Amino acid sequence: MMAGQQMEQIHTSVLLPECLHYLAPQAGKVYVDGTLGLGGHTEAILSASAPDGRVIAFEWDENALQHALLRLDSFKDRLTIVRRNFAEIGAGLDEIGVKAIDGLLIDIGVSSLQLDMGGRGFSFQSDEFLDMRMDSRGETTAASILASCSEEELADIFYYYGEERQARPIAAAIVANRKREEIRTTKQLVAIVAHSVPKRFHPKRIHVATKVFQALRIAVNTELENLGRILDDGVRYLKPGAHFCVISFHSLEDRIVKRKFRNNEELEVLTSKPVMSSPEEIAVNPRSRSARLRVARKRNIGTGGAS
Repeated sequence: MMAGQQMEQIHTSVLLPECLHYLAPQAGKVYVDGTLGLGGHTEAILSASAPDGRVIAFEWDENALQHALLRLDSFKDRLTIVRRNFAEIGAGLDEIGVKAIDGLLIDIGVSSLQLDMGGRGFSFQSDEFLDMRMDSRGETTAASILASCSEEELADIFYYYGEERQARPIAAAIVANRKREEIRTTKQLVAIVAHSVPKRFHPKRIHVATKVFQALRIAVNTELENLGRILDDGVRYLKPGAHFCVISFHSLEDRIVKRKFRNNEELEVLTSKPVMSSPEEIAVNPRSRSARLRVARKRNIGTGGAS
């Protein structure tokens, strides 16, 4: 079996029919997939926009990028890869001479590759180094945050990025433990979190360390700042009538998308409430349960290109 086929089996793109419905890809148009990942959404857009539709895909995770290239080899003549985070959409599009696009999609979840096969500490299902960098070129890791941030800074990270109500005792426990030994692995962190939170406060539906891991991943990769940038800068490149589709996976992201869409006079919000995965999709892909799709359309004002 080819590597690309293996990746396709372990990775299922969420809300795919819904994204295609709103993007409505057409031949001859240019679309941006701001989060290439393992290539599922990009592949669908390229297929729907045959024979000459084009996709510009942004991806900063080199591991995911290599797998996606195998999967998308048959589309290489219509696919342009930009090795950047989607927050750098302006610089990326300027580099390749694209002034305006016909649709934009970002899926800001963690991929199956990163969770199940990455070996970078995104998941606590196995004992790994606390890396959590989406882009290996970055300097900050989860381990370095745990080693260098003050107790107050750690508590703020867990509370604001993870919405963790036990942020203070967890932060205190981390600072106490790191005086004895460096916290470098997922197993160490899980044990510290589990012991610092009283049993009566352990959540029933998720692991007690889930929100801490989420918060560290967001902090390492400056995810909320990057999301804010694409929501502002991406609109500049949309042609009038083009759709901006955003898939998020937790309330922090969803609130930012909702607010940015609502407050941008250039956009008309098409989804008063987020579009959620169907029961059928959740049965096949349980990770899609928390996916939320919001869509806005560029109003017919201005030139529709970059200013």
